Amino acid sequence: MNNLFRHTFVAALICMGFAGAAHAQYVWLDDRGVKQFSDMPPPSSIPASRILKQPGSSTPAAAPAESVGSEAKSQMTTAEKNAEFRKRQTERAEKERKAAEEAKIASEKARNCERAQEYYRALESGERISRTDKNGERSFLSDEQRAKEVRESRRVLDECKS
Repeated sequence: MNNLFRHTFVAALICMGFAGAAHAQYVWLDDRGVKQFSDMPPPSSIPASRILKQPGSSTPAAAPAESVGSEAKSQMTTAEKNAEFRKRQTERAEKERKAAEEAKIASEKARNCERAQEYYRALESGERISRTDKNGERSFLSDEQRAKEVRESRRVLDECKS
């Protein structure tokens, strides 16, 4: 019985020794941002702001800003991840909507330019061009009206080139 007590006492002392050594460890971030654990102090090149734990301090030192940001990003809650995902989806949908709208406007402009080109060719060909007024009566363009329409068509075609 006495022998069992002695072994238990020695084992308890050994465990207490390891617990004291574990408590006295230093923890710091090296130049690459990797946590280092040691019972020896960090090199003098490590600034105090990167030392996370040292003997004699009851609480670990605050982690530097860059490691906090990266840890916070990797430890996002599911709700935060879902909110970020929905935000990216909304942004992508908005970009697609704008792209579709721009494509529609470009298509309409191309169609209008094609019509203006056809009308300009008809004006330049010299053939008679008629119009129907609001009363339903048909009339032909005079030379002055034709010249005015040619100028207007050229202006529209110049806009098509830009």
